[in-house]
Amino acid sequence: MAEIRQLAVLGAGTMGLGIAHVSALAGYETRLFDVAPEALRKAEAQIHRNLDRGVEKGKVDADAAARAKERLAFGVDLAAAVAAADLVIEAVPESIDLKLEIFGQVVAACPAHALLASNTSGLSITEMAAATDRPDRFAGMHFFNPVHLMRLIELVRGLETAEATLAALAAVGERMGKEVVVVKESPGFVTSRINALIGNEAFRMLEAGLATPEDIDKALKLGLNHPMGPFEMVDLVGLDVRLSILRFLHRTLGDTYRPTTLMEQYVKAGRLGRKTGRGVYAYDENGRRLAGDER
Repeated sequence: MAEIRQLAVLGAGTMGLGIAHVSALAGYETRLFDVAPEALRKAEAQIHRNLDRGVEKGKVDADAAARAKERLAFGVDLAAAVAAADLVIEAVPESIDLKLEIFGQVVAACPAHALLASNTSGLSITEMAAATDRPDRFAGMHFFNPVHLMRLIELVRGLETAEATLAALAAVGERMGKEVVVVKESPGFVTSRINALIGNEAFRMLEAGLATPEDIDKALKLGLNHPMGPFEMVDLVGLDVRLSILRFLHRTLGDTYRPTTLMEQYVKAGRLGRKTGRGVYAYDENGRRLAGDER
């Protein structure tokens, strides 16, 4: 197995920029790709803010942050981004068709030795791997939001994923400062299956008027020691992302995962969370939650 020195991260959204951040900070030369120049501009600015904030809080060494910034490159040319990559991590939106298209382009341009990984939170690793020329060197590498703070990586074994691939990806995760768990492929893996149920049940309670969103969030944080409440979490992740996961789990696992009508309505109304300024809660232009908002 070739030494991993350079990473390509595909998709400059919330997850992609976070993965690029921890990759560069871990010492890897990192190329972040997106089709949208504006997304790359915003991603670079956000990564720099997050690194600077880490320095201010004493969690990141100033020299390490400066070197991480130097290791980052941003571009709209996919072939150039993956041309010298030892590991390609896909972090585009949760559409199997989009992911299959992306990996088709990746294998045509990346080195023959490169490992491939998807940051999907629940789609089929085996299906994506089968669309490449190296299913044995393909696995799921599911990070959590915000990537630079959350310590877990869920490493997902596809049908043909080799043990050497899992070992190499686990080593990358550990170098990034993460704890790694290995799971067998199944719809939603471990974390998304459980988290989807919690979030959906919280919406069901809200729909029935059992409690306010604030009190439901407080109950899970103080009573069950969750770091974030289910509504805080869904606003961070995106209601559209959560709904897409629930629809997939509903199709594959049955009625237990049927999305609530209220969540469907919020998404139709464009209330997708922090990224649109309003989800369950309302936010200002900097993503800070507003007090006393109307729902």
